[in-house]
Amino acid sequence: MTKRQLPVPAEMLELMQFKKIELNGKKRRLDAALTIGDLRTIAKRRTPKAAFDYTDGGAEGELSLSRARQAFEDIEFHPSILRPAEHVDTSVEILGGPSALPFGIAPTGFTRLMQTEGETAGAGAAAAAGIPFTLSTLGTTSIEGVKAANPNGRNWFQLYVMRQREISYDLVKRAAEVGFDTLMFTVDTPVAGARLRDKRNGFSIPPQLSIGTILNAVPRPWWWVDFLTTPKLEFASLSDTGGTVGDLLNAAMDPTISYDDLAVIRDLWPGKILIKGVQNVEDSVRLVEMGVDGIILSNHGGRQLDRAPIPFHLLPQVVREVGSDATIMVDTGIMNGADIVASMALGAKFTLIGRAYLYGLMAGGREGVDRTIAILRDEIERTMRLLGVSHIGELEPRHVTQLTRLVPVTRTTGEAARLV
Repeated sequence: MTKRQLPVPAEMLELMQFKKIELNGKKRRLDAALTIGDLRTIAKRRTPKAAFDYTDGGAEGELSLSRARQAFEDIEFHPSILRPAEHVDTSVEILGGPSALPFGIAPTGFTRLMQTEGETAGAGAAAAAGIPFTLSTLGTTSIEGVKAANPNGRNWFQLYVMRQREISYDLVKRAAEVGFDTLMFTVDTPVAGARLRDKRNGFSIPPQLSIGTILNAVPRPWWWVDFLTTPKLEFASLSDTGGTVGDLLNAAMDPTISYDDLAVIRDLWPGKILIKGVQNVEDSVRLVEMGVDGIILSNHGGRQLDRAPIPFHLLPQVVREVGSDATIMVDTGIMNGADIVASMALGAKFTLIGRAYLYGLMAGGREGVDRTIAILRDEIERTMRLLGVSHIGELEPRHVTQLTRLVPVTRTTGEAARLV
């Protein structure tokens, strides 16, 4: 029989340690966020629907986005046992320079609409973390403003080749002059994808807001105060080029861009050049033959062609074909540090995060972006330790299996469709 006794207050106090109350509301909510999904939940609560959906949504039925995320969930890790990994090194050498983590911040447009610190928060957080930050052509902080926010870190510039080519050429020259080290030429936007959430929310130029959208925004006074008491929202690097915001958006989507444009940009740019939006092996081979430094397998975060190829699925094929001749990166669908570890194991040299960064920004400005990076860093380190891996360079294809959910169907002459 267990001997019974009256509770001893001193012993009870040893078992019950009360958590210190955090009076800072922003810090309290960010500390409570343990995953990128948690940051997304906070972001959705704090941001008007039109702005949140612009970030969160994809094209048409959003199949490209959901499939990309599902692909990362459909993996199986293969850990090695009795391989101590007490200290892990997450740093990589990428395009001739260091990064403390195997990911950087992807280019995003309209960023200050999500939260008014915008690219300044992203660039500052990237600088503090020792990772690259990428500014979009359609960014809401200027090239020079990002350089000021990240004066000693690695800044990359994403380029849309616009109908007025001289505008794009001038942006290339400005980025080079202030010391951006890498140019990211985006090639998957000959026309804009059909982003139905934006249309339903009246998120257009000029805005055509519904009563529901307005009512959704009213109970978020903190967003309105920030939006109305900070500088005008504009495409900062294009502010002196003339035309309305709508004109600039239309000019940024040009169905006439070609390999000839790539050759011109390559001649103008003195640093490393990446091609973003590559979606098959054949184009990867041709780009490497043209001498590009790197390829980003991406379907634009599922925001352009719906039902586009899944970048993570393409990764092993492209690495086999051209991985020894160019730097292969991947984006779209990354929501966990384990997604990044899996990508690196299958041959990617680097990854990029877009929505994950913006969820943090909407959840808490600069501190929210810091929290995004901290969450991903913790997940990367924990996954590596559990795999028995001490350095990113030790990750290999044997550590990951891509499980099959979507199986291609091929047809051969005289035969019915068969699964392969």
